[in-house]
Amino acid sequence: MAGHIKKTTLKHKHESTIKEKNVAKRKCSRSKDESTPCSVNSSMKRSVKRKDNGVFAFNDHPKFQPNLSPKEVLQSGSFGGTYFRPIKSGVTKMSYGSEVWKELPEDWLKGLDITKQVASPNYDMNVNKYKVKCGGSLQMWEDSNWIRAQDPYGWFQWYCRFFQGRRSEDDGRQISRWLNCAGVNGRWRNNLIGKIYRARANYNDIQVSPVVRQVLLHWGYVLTEEDFKARVDKLKIQGKK
Repeated sequence: MAGHIKKTTLKHKHESTIKEKNVAKRKCSRSKDESTPCSVNSSMKRSVKRKDNGVFAFNDHPKFQPNLSPKEVLQSGSFGGTYFRPIKSGVTKMSYGSEVWKELPEDWLKGLDITKQVASPNYDMNVNKYKVKCGGSLQMWEDSNWIRAQDPYGWFQWYCRFFQGRRSEDDGRQISRWLNCAGVNGRWRNNLIGKIYRARANYNDIQVSPVVRQVLLHWGYVLTEEDFKARVDKLKIQGKK
């Protein structure tokens, strides 16, 4: 009888564990109206391949082609050092602190001063790669309806989690935002190219629109010579018509 009870208990524990795992998986597919944030766990992680041209390839989302990883964005100098600062979310009505940056892989933060370059309460443009200030406030992002509950810090938090393997119902919207900003026909990418072209400068001349360059860096993209030439050739063709 004791053996039977022990086996039954183990069976119930096993079923309970499976149930908990299934609940966790469902949480990572929450709709935008639900308020519990979803981070990354080890079972979600997958390898990311980088093409020869530096672009990251995501087989399930081939149009999404950033050429900077989240680690490279952070290590380059970004968000005035404030991105993962403590916040009170207007979307989830919850407070967040050090757990958000501690979620990141340790090597992403290696060599960085967390208090100045990652989770500072005060924006410092000298932290940024291009030494300029750019971007709006969290309240502005929330008021613009750009923030979803699963990623209360916004785009870059989504990208960190997506890059590590998480997939969610918000992926399509966030990728669409990236395309509109930094994709082939993206507003800021082509804004920068147009300015460089008109100034007759080199594609990597950081004196030309450092603010836009910093914006694009936040979106996981840095202008390459290949992308610059492709766009300029298109502009020249259009100019002949």
